[in-house]
Amino acid sequence: MSNRPFRILGVQQIAVGGLDKGRLRHLWVELLGLRPHGTYRSDKENVDEDIVLVGEGDAVVEIDLMQPIDPDAKPRVHTPALNHIGLWVDDLAAAVAWLGAKGVRFTPGGIRKGAAGHDVCFIHPKSNELLPFGGEGVLIELVQSPN
Repeated sequence: MSNRPFRILGVQQIAVGGLDKGRLRHLWVELLGLRPHGTYRSDKENVDEDIVLVGEGDAVVEIDLMQPIDPDAKPRVHTPALNHIGLWVDDLAAAVAWLGAKGVRFTPGGIRKGAAGHDVCFIHPKSNELLPFGGEGVLIELVQSPN
């Protein structure tokens, strides 16, 4: 697949969900020592999250600690608890176009601004009859690298 018009550069984030982000924050910040970085809330995405960081410089990775605004609404950001993984990509538009042409299923919403301010797009965890390739059970966030 040498004609792929983009490269995955590394892990940008890992998102962890639970019904109480206070318990997640206690584990990840108070016990494990990760650095608080910010917050994000979106009614449309049913998420209230704290963003914490691990690593330094180019090796920094976000851990998003997410709780649902409404536990009965979708998306269910707390199920599964390991909600999604984000990957840096050097050319998000090219990646989405190329992967889409190869039959990859994306979640609704297309390319948009993510919680950290970068353009993002999500590969759906499941394929379907029309689009035969998904994340094989994993929600994968493609994140436009700032470099």
